[in-house]
Amino acid sequence: MKQAASTEKKHPYLSGNFTPVQTILPLTPCSHTGSIPNELAGGEYVRNGGNPVTNQTLGRDAHWFDGDGMLSGVLFRRSEKTGTIQPEFANQYILTDVYIAAKTSPRLNTPILPSIATLVNPISRLIAIILRIFRTIALVILSHLPGSQQAIKKISVANTAFYYHDGRALATCESGPPMRIGLPGLDTVGWYNGKSAEGERKHEQESGPTFGGFGIFGWMREWATAHPRIDPNTKELLLYHSCFVPPFIHYSIVKSTFDMGSGKDIGAPTHMLNQPVPGIKSAKMMHDFGVSRTHTIIMDLPLSLDPLNLAKNKPVVAYDAKGRSRFGVFPRYQPQEIRWFETNPCCIFHTANSWNTPIRGQTPTFDTDSVNLLCCRLTSATLVFSAGNLAPPPPIYDVPIDQQEVEQCRLYYYQFELSKSADKNIILHQWALAAIPFEFPTLRDSVSMSAAKFIYGCSVIGTSFGAALGRAVKINSLVKMDVETLIARGKRDPPTPITGCIDNRDIHTIVASKDAHDPIKVFMMPEGWYTQEPRFVPRENGTSEDDGWLLAYVFDERSQLTVEGELKEDAKSELWVINAKTMTDVVAKIQLPQRVPYGLHGNWISEREIEGQRPIERLRSMPSLQEASSDGSFGWRKWMATRRFLETHLG
Repeated sequence: MKQAASTEKKHPYLSGNFTPVQTILPLTPCSHTGSIPNELAGGEYVRNGGNPVTNQTLGRDAHWFDGDGMLSGVLFRRSEKTGTIQPEFANQYILTDVYIAAKTSPRLNTPILPSIATLVNPISRLIAIILRIFRTIALVILSHLPGSQQAIKKISVANTAFYYHDGRALATCESGPPMRIGLPGLDTVGWYNGKSAEGERKHEQESGPTFGGFGIFGWMREWATAHPRIDPNTKELLLYHSCFVPPFIHYSIVKSTFDMGSGKDIGAPTHMLNQPVPGIKSAKMMHDFGVSRTHTIIMDLPLSLDPLNLAKNKPVVAYDAKGRSRFGVFPRYQPQEIRWFETNPCCIFHTANSWNTPIRGQTPTFDTDSVNLLCCRLTSATLVFSAGNLAPPPPIYDVPIDQQEVEQCRLYYYQFELSKSADKNIILHQWALAAIPFEFPTLRDSVSMSAAKFIYGCSVIGTSFGAALGRAVKINSLVKMDVETLIARGKRDPPTPITGCIDNRDIHTIVASKDAHDPIKVFMMPEGWYTQEPRFVPRENGTSEDDGWLLAYVFDERSQLTVEGELKEDAKSELWVINAKTMTDVVAKIQLPQRVPYGLHGNWISEREIEGQRPIERLRSMPSLQEASSDGSFGWRKWMATRRFLETHLG
């Protein structure tokens, strides 16, 4: 493939502060202003995101969700001698099979995996999509042949999210299992299979099924959601596995068995792995789900991710605006008892929280009348296309009138009736909490799966999360919603189901509000500054649920970009610590030694969790970049010449 011309217009998700960073830094001391809260001492904020390592062809198909996983973290190192806190920044590529194979194949000019933009483009020719897929298959096969330095056994780039469970920090992407990461240096340990990770000492109790189970499709069924849930009380890890073959969705629960104090497992694990979830009839692009203390919610939305679409002359990823959204609710340990609730079509990439409404006089952790879900609901799949700089398909004008909605992405409330007296599955409430755009939700971890009062998230002013063609989504405000108050208001005076909204104010009116008890508060970025998904860190011995801080990376485009919108050579980002209670004060600003590109999801890992990691015996590492050698025989030289020819033409 030919290199892009220098005059070629850059893809909006490969330019500005979306431009990939190629400089890798170990933990490097940072300067800061303000006062760093003591609760951050010893902990680390880590953010994941796609950062294509093979990026020479800037005019190629590209998508915000593409790219090799890169972790960017700030460790708040505690000084035992002085009692001060020294922030240190590090960033590392995640050493996936795909990343190592790309780095050791210098003839490749474009990523090994096809871009999501190629798969969703409504004007992509069928032959072009098939050729891209066959190119990937050819490169994967080639990686297993002599002369390769890394066989591609798993196709995940681990570029989406980051979490900590049972002594392991894990990076995720739904095209593979989680990848274990060592903290605080962000080193790659190895793939996690539900029982252990590569690079760990093996134990006898780890025998038996792992993610994916056995059989010819086990490699596909090990693909895990990028957004698993961890129960703050039981410490169970809950996740689902979405694949292209029936029954399409499997479900796993991983118990917590590691004692941080002793550094040993306590008792044999009793995991529930690879349980089929019935009722889903085709492969879907399923990115998130909901979990309450007793129930799990699977979302079967009209957004397909199915190679069989090619046989129907449709893109691999396709949205059916005339379809229906189905929510499957089942008891945590009995997926076979799923109940389906149907409503208007929509897209949901992120859920904010799920909780039970108890039967009167009962506790919310046992019998329940209903299960509640808060999520970021989009009325179309526009974001899927715009994040690849693509125009969405033309509107389908024969969509039923009752399913036609204005383009929007709002924090939305569903309540699913579960009482035994109900003779059919009813959605009791379904409406938006506020009219402002809302995405990338987060909350205090300790109140997840319960009726949390506050949800934090991101908003955009003057646009929507389905940005116009040629422009990238950039977040210029953080939002705090008192969802308890807004939901109560909606139940007292219910709005129109599906299309209704509790608070119809625009973001400028909310910002101008002087009401100290306003249920919506907005932290506006200064002009020209943009931020990313925040994470909540609680104050020790705080007096309320919202007593704590939000951590988020920020970037000043006015000072760090040229007037032409190009990056300055010394462009840098910052990490801000924002008062989550007032949503007005930046209590500390950490000046980083380099940029952090606009990315996806992060997490806060406490000092206790870092110190309580499971032992690591070995780390993944990069092989030598020298080509593999043999005895120099004629046959070997001939094969290597053939291999170089194939790599050059597949590049």
